Amino acid sequence: MMLLPISLTIAAGAALLNLWLSLRVGRIRSQEKIFVGDGGNEAVIRRMRAHSNFVENTAFVLILLVLVELGLGSSMWLWGAGALYLVGRILHALGMDGMMWGRMAGTTITMATQIGLAITALVAVYLTPVSFTSSAVTETVVLESK
Repeated sequence: MMLLPISLTIAAGAALLNLWLSLRVGRIRSQEKIFVGDGGNEAVIRRMRAHSNFVENTAFVLILLVLVELGLGSSMWLWGAGALYLVGRILHALGMDGMMWGRMAGTTITMATQIGLAITALVAVYLTPVSFTSSAVTETVVLESK
């Protein structure tokens, strides 16, 4: 069995962060007595968008994280990228409540993480030497030539 410690840890952190964002939406809905939709309320809209934006970006980051870890193995760089992504999403959520520098920092961190993981994935694919012959094919060719 193969464990992916980085991907599993970051996915667990993302799941907890998703729950936190959901609770924040629920809390503001209760305070504002808006239980369906956004009611045109800016605070509800901001919390909903922070949660939606998290969901929109996290799938790509987790998929890239898993595939890079599978292809290249665990590394401190990958741990850092995953942890930084989660910090960025927290900053973004807080920024949506008015801490504007947090929103900007969170957005920048999110984009940088996705670009970094995407470039790493492409580099891994196109700069890793690959052999297209397997040992089974080689053995068959050798046996047939005898």
